[in-house]
Amino acid sequence: MNKTLELMDTTLRDGEQTQGVSFPPKEKLEIAKSLLGKLKVSRVEVASARVSDGELQGVTAINEWADKNGYLKQVEVLGFVDHTKSVDWICAAGGKVINLLTKGSLKHCLGQLKKEPKVHWADVKRTIAYAKEKGLFVNIYLEDWSNGYKDSVDYVYSMMTELQSEPIDRFMLPDTLGVMSPAQVQDAIADMITRYPACNFDFHPHNDYGMATANVLAAVRAGVKGVHSTINCLGERAGNASLAEVAVNLRDHMGIDLGLDEKELIPLSRMVENFSGKRLSNNAPVVGDDVFTQTAGIHADGDQKGGLYQTHLAPERFGKKHRYALGKMAGKASLQKNLDELGFKLSEEDQKKVLSRIIAMGDNKEEIIMADLQFIVADVLEAGIKESISVAKFSSTSHWGKESVTEFELMVDSVTFQGSSHGNGGFDSFMKGLIPLMEKLEIQIPTLLDFEIRIPRTGETDAMTEAIITWEAQNNFITRGVHHNQVFAAVNAAVKMLNMVYNQKSQI
Repeated sequence: MNKTLELMDTTLRDGEQTQGVSFPPKEKLEIAKSLLGKLKVSRVEVASARVSDGELQGVTAINEWADKNGYLKQVEVLGFVDHTKSVDWICAAGGKVINLLTKGSLKHCLGQLKKEPKVHWADVKRTIAYAKEKGLFVNIYLEDWSNGYKDSVDYVYSMMTELQSEPIDRFMLPDTLGVMSPAQVQDAIADMITRYPACNFDFHPHNDYGMATANVLAAVRAGVKGVHSTINCLGERAGNASLAEVAVNLRDHMGIDLGLDEKELIPLSRMVENFSGKRLSNNAPVVGDDVFTQTAGIHADGDQKGGLYQTHLAPERFGKKHRYALGKMAGKASLQKNLDELGFKLSEEDQKKVLSRIIAMGDNKEEIIMADLQFIVADVLEAGIKESISVAKFSSTSHWGKESVTEFELMVDSVTFQGSSHGNGGFDSFMKGLIPLMEKLEIQIPTLLDFEIRIPRTGETDAMTEAIITWEAQNNFITRGVHHNQVFAAVNAAVKMLNMVYNQKSQI
């Protein structure tokens, strides 16, 4: 197994074959600069020749930057067997490397080119000769090699025999339709290396059966000198092999360090996500938002007692931290981990109250984020009021151009009171509905002086909402309510006010 391995990223060429993805020249340049200058991949394939004027501008800009910074020989462009056209295009863009797309299966040669093999190979040689005349380095793709090896292996052998003495730096073996299994990849590539020991081979996977990363590892075991990937698994159909998955698997399972700066994997993934418009799954290995998050309380407990649910795939490698989700499956350890992160120290009793609130919210499929937790803690710490009054039921409907209608039930010392009213919004109609009920209880509702709604600094529309209401009294006072629903948060704040007034009256 060769431990000196090149990683060639083809996000800017093969990744653009993802449906709906096209990177403008400036975006291409930023991605290429990050791949080579920050992440430190061995090579990048940045375009297909002769696609468009915009593509020519983008490749030219990349080559100009690469030339100034010592990366020019690491920038590659896909070219076609068209004698001078692709070569001239690449030269006009300032490039130094052509990846020549040849036919690696008899079916493609006869069915697509409509040419006999020897005619195709002669065309390939003629294009190579012209490329070398123009000073280019030449790699060749054997397109559809995987099917060619399975269905017409004599064609593959004959083609390699014909071309092995040509000035070709790398023979690149694509599993173009992603049809091979790891065992097939390893056997086929081992055979190619044994038959043609003087040739340098790359493996180019596709992910149609979800085996692209596993196939890369199999190819490396067989002895390839280079493997290909894309950021976020971009590519036609099911995409290519994920760069992040390939990198960490090679390092952790095969001891091969590609020399990448792993802390750049996530920022680069986010950049490509934004530029491509293709959202990354939250559970995507290595780069997904949730992959370093423990949800079950038992896992947080195990980590707290000795890192029992942690592996070599540590988030710190990638500039991240372990996160312990708060929801219905949270436990004491999950809460404590988050409180430690915030620097909060709560009594055991207050922790029980906070955890009870979190689990209740989790039953309603609500996710509690760190910023939400701050609101919940503040709400619990202020909740030393005896809860004589509570909301048993609440519903509110609103229609554009019409008043809101609210119906509710309050429990007052275990006695149920029903109320309903109309108003300018759910909270207004609730407050108006309280008036006749509070009159029965001989409670004077204080005047609302100030009303403030806040959400954490997350920018998310489903974030926890904190309603802070100032009430007029001999000594003005404030109550706070917390809920994901803004109306419910305000109702919670109002109910706290009712309890304060009711309890004060009861003590007289």
